[in-house]
Amino acid sequence: MRSAPYLLTMPERRLTGVVFASPHSGRDYPAAFLRASLLDARALRSSEDAFVDTLLDGVTSLGAPLLAASAPRAWLDLNRAADELDPALIEGVRLSAYNPRVASGLGVIPRVVSAGRAIYSGKITRAEAEARIDSHWRPYHECLRGLMDGARRQFGAGILVDVHSMPHEAMDAVASARIRRPEVVIGDRFGTSAAPWITARVEEAFERAGLRTLRNTPFAGAYIAQTYGHPSRGFHALQIEIDRSLYMNERDVRPNGNFMGFRRTLQTVLSEIAGIGRDELPLAAE
Repeated sequence: MRSAPYLLTMPERRLTGVVFASPHSGRDYPAAFLRASLLDARALRSSEDAFVDTLLDGVTSLGAPLLAASAPRAWLDLNRAADELDPALIEGVRLSAYNPRVASGLGVIPRVVSAGRAIYSGKITRAEAEARIDSHWRPYHECLRGLMDGARRQFGAGILVDVHSMPHEAMDAVASARIRRPEVVIGDRFGTSAAPWITARVEEAFERAGLRTLRNTPFAGAYIAQTYGHPSRGFHALQIEIDRSLYMNERDVRPNGNFMGFRRTLQTVLSEIAGIGRDELPLAAE
């Protein structure tokens, strides 16, 4: 796989300190990876945030950059640390301190997709794992850090809105607890990765659009939110999870009949979120 390490779309002029990103919508599946996998293409795509980058592609008209992955999540997970290496998958990696993500097969080089289905029949070499990290993981995060640094310099703060999708059944346990099924989960690592007022304004934007929200359950934010969210230093990061059934057929991994309508609804939400980063003084004062 030698595609571009990421897809960056910049506005003609940056008008907001908000940076939108989609680290799991990459769909450039290398032929060698497909041949080596035990799974077919549709099964591999079950871990992909399919079409999230398309849902977000209007943010540049709002004056915000959009950073999207090119690499598929089943091949490389950008929402993991580079050292979250799985000894059950990668040759020459030793067992270290217990990491629940790695133990479940969801390290930086995933061993499984949804429902714990194994991707490979055996192990891959350490050199192959490091080549993926060097060619795609490092460039993506270098670009994201540059976008956030630029936002803080220009607008007083950088606000990362890291957008993901979740299977509809991910909220079954919540719904069974007699709570209206949330359609959007906003993760701020329980108040540590973004200023509370920013999280509140993002939540209000979704609610005004008629979308039910929940905070931090069951998705509070992983590596990206933890790494880029430091409110005391002027960096804020939110992980947004959107119910896939709102806009796609999950089984067939294709847009459903509501795709364009939901995209228009989401655009109004994104416009409000972009507006959070347009006022330099309130952000700089946080």
